[in-house]
Amino acid sequence: MKSIILSIIFVSVSVFSVAQSGSNEMPIDPSLTFIPDYTVQGESLEGWHVVGDAEWRAQDGELIGTANSGSGGGWLVYDSSYQDIGFHAMFKCTGGSETGILFRMEETDEGMKGVLVSIQDEVIPYQVTLDAEGKELTREQLRGAGGIWYRLAPPPPEEAEAPRGNRIPPRRAPDVELPISIPNTELRPGEWNQVEVFLDLNVIRTFLNDGSEIGGAIDENDSTQADAGIHGYGPIALYVGGSGEVRYKDIMLKDASVRVTPKEESSPDFTVQCINDMYYSWAANAADFNRDGILDIVAGPYIYYGPDYTKHREIFPAIAGGASLEFPYNRVQDTYDFDNDGWPDVLSSAFATTLYMNPKGERRHWKSYNILPGVSQSEITDFVDIDQDGKPELVYSGNGTVRYAKPNADDPTQPWDEYNVSEQGYGLSHGIGTGDINGDGRIDILNAYGWWEQPAELNHETLWEYHPVALGRYGHRARGIGGTIMAVYDANGDGLMDVVTNLNAHGFGFAWFEQRRDDQGEISFVQHMLSDDYSEESVGGITFSQPHGATFADIDQDGVQDFIVGKRYFTHLDNYYDPDPYSPPVLYWYRTVRNPDAPGGAEFVPELIHNRSGAGSEVDAVDLNNDGAVDIITSTNRGTFIYWNKK
Repeated sequence: MKSIILSIIFVSVSVFSVAQSGSNEMPIDPSLTFIPDYTVQGESLEGWHVVGDAEWRAQDGELIGTANSGSGGGWLVYDSSYQDIGFHAMFKCTGGSETGILFRMEETDEGMKGVLVSIQDEVIPYQVTLDAEGKELTREQLRGAGGIWYRLAPPPPEEAEAPRGNRIPPRRAPDVELPISIPNTELRPGEWNQVEVFLDLNVIRTFLNDGSEIGGAIDENDSTQADAGIHGYGPIALYVGGSGEVRYKDIMLKDASVRVTPKEESSPDFTVQCINDMYYSWAANAADFNRDGILDIVAGPYIYYGPDYTKHREIFPAIAGGASLEFPYNRVQDTYDFDNDGWPDVLSSAFATTLYMNPKGERRHWKSYNILPGVSQSEITDFVDIDQDGKPELVYSGNGTVRYAKPNADDPTQPWDEYNVSEQGYGLSHGIGTGDINGDGRIDILNAYGWWEQPAELNHETLWEYHPVALGRYGHRARGIGGTIMAVYDANGDGLMDVVTNLNAHGFGFAWFEQRRDDQGEISFVQHMLSDDYSEESVGGITFSQPHGATFADIDQDGVQDFIVGKRYFTHLDNYYDPDPYSPPVLYWYRTVRNPDAPGGAEFVPELIHNRSGAGSEVDAVDLNNDGAVDIITSTNRGTFIYWNKK
């Protein structure tokens, strides 16, 4: 783990009661989703004091607590105070002990109060009061809160929401066999468990063993007031009760109210141009929309005209989003002359798959058509010529299946012709890729569950042969699996197509998968990690969450494709639902270097492009000015950007 120092201050309570039954499943790998301000070394109890009837000691990097027989337990209280905080720790309960973490431990006339997250068979957050000796007096369950929609929980409705459970829910047909399973995130009695808690304003979010969020809203005083529940302030305290002992290690803390905006930095090989500083889109693409011989850019509702991209025209109603509370309409945009009139049109894969028809130079909004009505379409799509007829198709997941759609041959504004590639249960919202994996000359389709081999004949009846491979991962605070565009190219120069991909668009990590063949020609893949979470070393020391936009292109013109990837700031909205949401929105390119001495025969060298923009749902790479160097376009909640390649 990277050496990081952190500072401790807490104000809410997480209590973990342990049952006696064990688990035969392997524990999850520990992770770390934020850079702490302070790490507790566990070598002494300096800076702590004990409240209640328990014995605490420090030994070999662990804080160990034992409740005295017949007592109500006791607390190890940190001597500094926080209001909003991020907390990480590993803990183990043995012999029927109970444990917990108290946040915002404030003194009252009766004793103390704080916020309690009780973890027994399920995780439930409470408000608690204690007497002066640390004995619990009252406990009131918090109403359900959290999720992606807000930082500050609104006043309670008449019927309060119940807290959600810890387990990541399945999202597939029960009879589908997959190469990777959702991890078991339940409490493991007698074993090390991981907990991360984020207390921000009046919402507390707990993540046990890298599982789903368990959230609660803190209602204090007059809960109808806008600032109710946000003013608690005090230290954290570790609790031990029952019989047996509790052990803590790797305790890390972060002041969750502090944000860092780094000094703007960009690559000397790129010039950054912001062409719109409003939040309209997560998508961008390029085509010569006005037929003047110069590429233009489409990003959300606007066409930006080259060569300087300072003038833009609205093609559908432009309503700027508020990044804290709103999503843009556009996720992925593609361009093509669908009606063969010589004017490029725009295909927008958003909440509905919409085709915008170019009005051939007329000064008006573009007419729109929903070409996949009734389809619940994936957030990430690809646009390639699957059947090699010279016309691209839309590749996506819809209604639980991997599929592609061809434009209506008679009228592209009418519903498109859909072809299922997989059985139901394999479709994912994130991550799609295309390429000739097996070298038979046909384009195959990939997602995080593996790849589907294109058959010799394409029709509506024949599903493609499925080859299960784990090309993504669960966990690291993400509920789902899968990245964005999956790059398929020969990274190591052995003539076989490899895969470079984000592992989880709403978590951490990206990797390259080296293709190998055995003596019988059977295909397998070996994973080589490029970037992980903060608990692991990453290539070049580069770690960031939410790698939600990616593409591949030959940036340095050496004849080998490179991987471009960026972080989406917030990823969803302005809160701690997603891991490390407030770190800088960076955009990197990873230079592919063929090196027989490197693992797999290739290394990926990260180079920063920009640290103040990041990515939306896609990254586009195209030579805008026809100078032979590939430029990059992104549209994010920070605006729309061109990165001019000077190589």
